[in-house]
This record gives sequence, C-alpha cells and structure tokens, in this order.
Amino acid sequence: MAYVITSLCEEEKAGECVAVCPVDCIREGDDQFYIDPDVCIDCGACEGVCPVQAIFYEEDLPEGEVLYLEKARKFFTNT
Repeated sequence: MAYVITSLCEEEKAGECVAVCPVDCIREGDDQFYIDPDVCIDCGACEGVCPVQAIFYEEDLPEGEVLYLEKARKFFTNT
C-alpha cells in the first residue's frame, strides 16, 4: 500500500510533503506532486503536512480520486 496525492494538489502544489518524506519518494510533475507507490513506506508524514489535505492512504481514497494512484504509477513508469 502507499499514500496517494490527489486532485487537490493540482490547484495548490505546495510541496511541504517533499521535505518531510524520509525515503525521498515524492517528485514534482508538471501538474502536481506524485508519490512513488513502490518506494513509499506508509509512514504518513506527508499526509500530516499537506496544507490542502490532498494526500490519502491508498485504501482511504475518496470516490473519484482512485485514478490518482494509477496516475502516479504511470508518472514513475515514464520517468
């Protein structure tokens, strides 16, 4: 499992999550930040610092935001 950055990041793109990630698994894309689901250790540090509450544990993703997990997977496959 992993944490996922959702659509709310597209408007904000604040970046506090990058600074607190102990495994450096968050990268900035053109439209938002992304968490590498294969590297994320599920610590939750990013979730607590997000000013717009755009980060959710994979199993707790709101309906309509599930596609952001696949979007992150594609981002890290193409980088």
